[in-house]
Amino acid sequence: MATDYLRQGPRVAIRHISRQDYEEIAALRAESADMLHRWLGARARESTREGFESSLARFDQPTHEGFVVCLHGTGAIVGGVNINNIVRGAFQCGTLGYTAYASTTGRGYLTEGLGLVIEFAFDRLELHRLEANIQPDNTSSLKLVERLGFRREGYSAAFQLIDGAWRDHERWAITDQRPGRRT
Repeated sequence: MATDYLRQGPRVAIRHISRQDYEEIAALRAESADMLHRWLGARARESTREGFESSLARFDQPTHEGFVVCLHGTGAIVGGVNINNIVRGAFQCGTLGYTAYASTTGRGYLTEGLGLVIEFAFDRLELHRLEANIQPDNTSSLKLVERLGFRREGYSAAFQLIDGAWRDHERWAITDQRPGRRT
């Protein structure tokens, strides 16, 4: 599986999500349901094989990329990252979605994996800007993006429907500031 890795860090690597990941991800989602429910709501559909296949289908589109964060050595999945709503042309941007799992949270795996996805987005996908929209009470997620160099840009009231209620979100973003890159 190591040959499928798109980027590798000291402890984790990223690769595209695949159909073969269903069983492992379904088990991780089930064990993490209580932890994730507050931020993602009930996503029972995605826990079925059909729902998983439907989610994978969007990654066949040029507007979406899906990744898993895997441990070196074992290849075990410890997180997931999506780049959604990719817009080309004068924007060259996308919106991040990501998740950690209960059994591996708090170890820095998602920080490292999300950093690898950001590198991939700026290098291989040639994006200039990535946004993350985060509920204000999700302090772990806010600290994660801040560690990676995102800056808070604003507040979006009633931004996303989660578990039957419109939830407010903070908007954070990072841009490719490497020398020699068009800004």
